[in-house]
Amino acid sequence: MAEIAQHHGEVNGIEFAWLEAGPPDGPLALCLHGFPDTPEGWRPLLHALADQGHHAIAPWARGYAPTAVPADGLSPIGAWVADAIAFHDRFGAGQPGVIVGHDWGAITTYGAASMEADRWRAVVTASVPPTAVMATRLLDYAQVRAFWYQYVFLQPTAELIVANNDLAFIAGLWADWSPGYDATAVLPAVKAALAPGPNLTAALSTYRATYDFSLQGEWINHAAAMLSPHPQRTLYLHGDADGCVPDLDLDQVLAVLSAGSRTELIEGAGHFLQYERPDAVTSAVLAFIDG
Repeated sequence: MAEIAQHHGEVNGIEFAWLEAGPPDGPLALCLHGFPDTPEGWRPLLHALADQGHHAIAPWARGYAPTAVPADGLSPIGAWVADAIAFHDRFGAGQPGVIVGHDWGAITTYGAASMEADRWRAVVTASVPPTAVMATRLLDYAQVRAFWYQYVFLQPTAELIVANNDLAFIAGLWADWSPGYDATAVLPAVKAALAPGPNLTAALSTYRATYDFSLQGEWINHAAAMLSPHPQRTLYLHGDADGCVPDLDLDQVLAVLSAGSRTELIEGAGHFLQYERPDAVTSAVLAFIDG
């Protein structure tokens, strides 16, 4: 099994930390986490990708410790898209790679795959469907109810609420979104990445900037790219017990994806399916990108 190492360095003007495995001259497989999460959940997939000859990399997103908080304290989704492209600049070895994203990482993937299509030969996303599908769900009561936490994040008291009682809010989201999964072993790393103070504020700013596009700043074009369809064949994965995006119709997802795409419902998994069913997720990803 390929060794996974943690490295750090400057990417897109930010000091990033990332997990890395596989040959440096192999095609890039970039794996992106969401909220509230870290790249630790990608370890089984990183091992498998590296064993297949990919240069597998999974960074901590900007503002998520140990990656640095930007000077302006913000972490808008447009910057995440720009960061993904910059990782390909640094590690792409001059060839198209694979991009994998979960939650905010999925939204980042849609933007990067649309804005810089030639960089990515295949796309894998999980737990948040493409914008064309998500936009219609945002008008639905059940989805608005499931997204209650986002409206908390828009409040000036959000940092106090989320930080209270050792980030019990974060533990609650994991329990709600992946019911039945014991996240006890996972949460310390997540809480460290979202430490109250600049890290937590940066993480919450991703939501604030999505509801107020003026906060995207110089990254507004990168953020807008997530609104456009991407051309690559795509594998979309979703847990059958997802409490964040519940009761998703995968036929609707497939209808907005390009030819050659697939969707797969991961049984016995909630929102954090890469932790709950790592073997099923890894098998599905490898079969798709190498098929």
